[in-house]
Amino acid sequence: MSLARIPRQRAIIDRRKLASAIESLVAEHGDKARPQIVDLLKTALNEGRTELARRLEDKPSAGHENAGGFAFLIDQLIRVIHDHATAHLYPSANRSQAERLAVMAVGGYGRSEMSPHSDVDIAFLVGGRKTAWCEQVVEAMLYLLWDLGLKVGHSTRTLDEAMRLAKGDLTIRTALLEGRYVWGDQGLYDEGSRRFTMEVVRGNERAFVTEKLAERDARHKRMGDSRYVVEPNVKDGKGGLRDLHTLYWIGKFIHRVRTASELVDVGLFTRAEYRSFRKAENFLLAVRSHMHVITGRAEDRLTFDLQRRIAERMNFAERPGKSAVERFMQFYFLQAKRVGSLTGVFLAHIDEQFEAKTARRGFFAGWKARSRQIKGYRVHGGKIGAPSDDWFKRSPVRLIEIFQLAEAEGLEIHPETMRQANRDSGLIDNAIREDERANALFLDLLCGRNDPETVLRWMNEAGVFGKFVPDFGKVNAQMQFDMYHHYTVDEHTIRAIGLLNRIEKGELADDHPRATRLIHKVGSRRVAYVAALLHDIAKGRGGDHSVLGAEVARELCPRFGLTESETEMVAWLVLNHLLMSHTAQKRDLTDPKTIEDFVAQVQSAERLRHLAILTAVDIRAVGPGTWNSWKGQLLGELYDISSERLRLGHMRHGREQTIAHKQAEVVELLDAEAGLVENLAETMGDAYWIAEPPDIIALNLVHYSAAREQEHELSIHCEYYEARGATLVTVIAADHPGLFYRIAGGIHLAGGNIIDARIHTTRTGWALDNFLVQDPHGDPFAEEGQLERLKTSIADALANKVDLAPRLAQRPLAHSRARAFDVAPRVLFDNKASNRFTVIEVNARDRPALLNRLARALFESRLVVHSAHITNYGERAADTFYVTDLTGGKLEPGERMNRIEARLIEAASDATQDRLENA
Repeated sequence: MSLARIPRQRAIIDRRKLASAIESLVAEHGDKARPQIVDLLKTALNEGRTELARRLEDKPSAGHENAGGFAFLIDQLIRVIHDHATAHLYPSANRSQAERLAVMAVGGYGRSEMSPHSDVDIAFLVGGRKTAWCEQVVEAMLYLLWDLGLKVGHSTRTLDEAMRLAKGDLTIRTALLEGRYVWGDQGLYDEGSRRFTMEVVRGNERAFVTEKLAERDARHKRMGDSRYVVEPNVKDGKGGLRDLHTLYWIGKFIHRVRTASELVDVGLFTRAEYRSFRKAENFLLAVRSHMHVITGRAEDRLTFDLQRRIAERMNFAERPGKSAVERFMQFYFLQAKRVGSLTGVFLAHIDEQFEAKTARRGFFAGWKARSRQIKGYRVHGGKIGAPSDDWFKRSPVRLIEIFQLAEAEGLEIHPETMRQANRDSGLIDNAIREDERANALFLDLLCGRNDPETVLRWMNEAGVFGKFVPDFGKVNAQMQFDMYHHYTVDEHTIRAIGLLNRIEKGELADDHPRATRLIHKVGSRRVAYVAALLHDIAKGRGGDHSVLGAEVARELCPRFGLTESETEMVAWLVLNHLLMSHTAQKRDLTDPKTIEDFVAQVQSAERLRHLAILTAVDIRAVGPGTWNSWKGQLLGELYDISSERLRLGHMRHGREQTIAHKQAEVVELLDAEAGLVENLAETMGDAYWIAEPPDIIALNLVHYSAAREQEHELSIHCEYYEARGATLVTVIAADHPGLFYRIAGGIHLAGGNIIDARIHTTRTGWALDNFLVQDPHGDPFAEEGQLERLKTSIADALANKVDLAPRLAQRPLAHSRARAFDVAPRVLFDNKASNRFTVIEVNARDRPALLNRLARALFESRLVVHSAHITNYGERAADTFYVTDLTGGKLEPGERMNRIEARLIEAASDATQDRLENA
């Protein structure tokens, strides 16, 4: 904002009063006045900051006013410091033509957009050459600014140097582009401004735009390349302040505009779009100011802990189904989305003005010479456009049709038409939503075979998607306040649809071979796409989003044109879209009861095929790294076993047949050492043969036999287990109480995360425990040094060489940000999930060695752990244990179960963690 419009300026800083006080100090102390002058300036700076922080509390959304206020404060300080340096420190009565000095604000300071701890970027322009006087004044000013604790970016150049460097360096060119006169020789500044336009800008417009867009694209890639990441960078992230600045820079360079409002006059924005620009900029500046005030530093990343506090400071209130922080972040993402829309329209207009024929993707490809028509639409240069301004008003169904045609024909949408669609999206009323043709067009787009993801994203950017499917509009820009989901709900959904399209085209066959086969075997591909669209449609409403989403599906599917059986299938998939992932990751897939219960819910092979596909795209669309070979293996095992059970109507083998069949497979794998199967068949016991897969049994038998031959009291074997994308750790030791929790502690101390564990005791009293381990990033330990570290750490833990509890408490979480979340520990007991075991599921905030503490609590409760299954959802861990009491029986509800629950909750609580950390 114009600094002249900053209200109550003297309450921020009174320059004349400050200058007068410095005059008095110089008069009184002469050359020795410096300490008092610095104190005086510091007081003025701190009082100004305090006043602006108070104003931000009073008007928490006044971003422009606050940013302008800080620029005003720095301006006044620089003016006072300049006058002190030139009048008192280095006075020069008769300056030569070379002894000219102008102080110019550049960067954010030049735009008058400063947050409380922004850098102060200034350029000193000097006359024909750098004289001793100029250097002395600049040095004196810089030392005073540094004494105030300001972080100053500075340069001192003659006009000739500035012009030469600006021609060759994009950063310098951009800095001078938004240079603003602060103080000193106004004539010198004006001359520099005129020369910059004549020598640097003129004739170089096209090159500047190309370089700026390349710079923007590189920045987006660094920041995650999505404006919907859940911890966005307010300054440099996609949809952030820097994107708005890029528009301003380009407009200013090409059209010589002085303010953003002039972008309307040169036809790059409509008045409504400019208001949107200002609204987004105002909000983002306010958020950034709050971040600086809270942290006391120049912070640009809107982390989870800051999100909570800023939501409170900006007076966002809780609503049913949505916390205050979720409402704040939804508003944030709506602004970021608006920045994206403005960027698209703006840059496309620039492209047209240049008649660029570039290879950039998106809206911006150049026009080709030949024009044609499709169903009344103009198609020119790969872009489809409305033929008239009232095209959509005359038939609002066309608002759906144009996106369907764009997808089907592989076209982009002309920016002016996107602008029209955005403007006219309000024409979509209930009559259009119920229109049979409109719904058929939408379904064709959703199930498109080219690129439905990109076109649905355009439709969303234009506001048409949310108007046509209001339930989708409700999750537009809605974040999920956790560390598991990387994107907003609408972005996650559109990505899931895109992944489904890529799977159908065979592009992800390496990662998703099963889904790639199944998508071509389902009875209705429309079901797969509509289920992907609706699976999270009811998030943020309060209650179970799966149950509420199924109700939405039953309403929407008939409207889209799905048959009754397709509608029922979609509703069932939405209701149960988490069933397969939860079963695979939290239950023991070798327990027959797990499969029986899962199959009883699925009931048909067609449901199973669809559920497998939906589960894969849902997990992968959560964010980078959430899909891995471990999850793929688990889901594949569950699918294969369940598919067989559904096909045959029963499990292929009974208990004895299963053991015999598995032993025969192990015999084949062992080849020359096949005799181990017969020798150790009785020793291992039936439960072992049922629980472990053949490849692991083959490894175990070799290790166990060698350990017994050499009479090792402890044998630890670690190797990279490619089939599961993890490291297999096998521990063979004399069985004794507490073995499991000690091994877990040793693995944690070596930096490992346990993702699965199976605990066995042979009939001769030896423990044989298998663990699957990954590092905190979900990768296996594969290097020799890592494997040795694992072995040593486990051995030390079992030999009581380390005091586990305090050592483990000191290990930082991979995501220490987890402390920003409240996850109340919860314990669930289930005696129906297994015929032999009680299943205990503990949900708690993830922290160092949670599994070790839970395992110890189970040991102290005199329970035997037979298997453990570990799942992480960002900040939340879900650890599942299959247990019996010491006699091999299940737990029964009652006082003992209550005591175990209390012990587990205490082990998982924040208070316990804090106590251990402070021990």
